[in-house]
Amino acid sequence: MENKAAFYNLLTRQALALIEGEPNLIANLANVSALLYQELECINWAGFYLDDGNELVLGPFQGKPACVRIPYGKGVCGTAFREDSVLRIEDVHLFEGHIACDAASNSEVVLPLYVKGKLVGVLDIDSPEKARFDEYDETGLTLLVNELQKHL
Repeated sequence: MENKAAFYNLLTRQALALIEGEPNLIANLANVSALLYQELECINWAGFYLDDGNELVLGPFQGKPACVRIPYGKGVCGTAFREDSVLRIEDVHLFEGHIACDAASNSEVVLPLYVKGKLVGVLDIDSPEKARFDEYDETGLTLLVNELQKHL
């Protein structure tokens, strides 16, 4: 889908412009989550969960208050982190072990996040719409995260 590819290319350039020259990880993730929340349609949460050495802990985000701690391997975020893989879930209510931080969320995409070659957390985006994220969103968000990782 050409329009989505162009959209994600632009979004990636915007994200990189926001973090250019800024060394602080939290500040950069805060701006990226704000950009995603502002620019993506039909989402109700966008943000990061970061590894504290024992579990994932809530990081910078936009949306309603969220679960603060997620054990490795639990829910979509914990599973994506443990498996070090992108998870795109069409209906979170059918995902075994789903953690319902916001009952309004129906679909989700989660991408592993690396800093200097180390897995440090995940990017999590939720939508109230079932099957909101398709393969083009996954490809576009993967591009965005891959480019971000080079600058974090």
